[in-house]
Amino acid sequence: MLRAADGLREHEVSAERLAAWQSGHTGFPLVDACMRSLRATGWLTFRMRAMLVSFASYSLWLHWRPTGLFLARHFLDFEPGIHWSQLQMQSGTTGINTLRIYNPTKQAIEQDPRGIFIRRWVPELAGVPVAHVHMPWTMPHDAQFVAGCVIGRDYPAPLVDHAAAVREAKRRLAAVRNPSQAQAEAREVARRHGSRKDRRGAMRQDPVRRRLASAADHGAGGPEADAPGATDRQQRLPFWFAEADDPPASERAD
Repeated sequence: MLRAADGLREHEVSAERLAAWQSGHTGFPLVDACMRSLRATGWLTFRMRAMLVSFASYSLWLHWRPTGLFLARHFLDFEPGIHWSQLQMQSGTTGINTLRIYNPTKQAIEQDPRGIFIRRWVPELAGVPVAHVHMPWTMPHDAQFVAGCVIGRDYPAPLVDHAAAVREAKRRLAAVRNPSQAQAEAREVARRHGSRKDRRGAMRQDPVRRRLASAADHGAGGPEADAPGATDRQQRLPFWFAEADDPPASERAD
């Protein structure tokens, strides 16, 4: 984990947000359906696992330790060596991976267009028409009564403004990922632990890992790289991120 990420979220964990995420009452239908399904069955697809962690880490600004421990207790296929490294990567604290920030509403529309999965696990939304099932808070007040789902009474309003929360998360992460010391540390991690053979194509799919590996292979980060006018193959480790509107290739295989 990137040392600069120490203290990034530890002292700002909201007990209210954590409890809402754990119980499936965030006000975001697909997030809530996935969490309730996980609690009942012990399993989710990789994309939905990643979305839960992304939403917790960026939208709710929760630390990966309490969220990771909760998920570990519910995954039937929990394997610590995979689980904890994925939690750190998905929460943006490794410094060597592209940020994967999922838009829960976009994912709901794409993955469950008719709201079948959502209605199964969030019965409060059973009467909500397809046009609003992914964003029930957009229903006119009269339509909420007709659907039997009054927002704030039968189903919670969105816990956060997702777009605003993500903008703030990007700003905070940029502040710890962009300084030269953090960049040098990330290059050293890539040099020591990055796969040179890249059997699964991870570095080709992830621009940050690809650039870090290239920089490490060519000795970027040494004294000569810091000299005035020197060409830095890492380009000062630009702050890459991936929105759900443009997921990296590594996510499109799920």
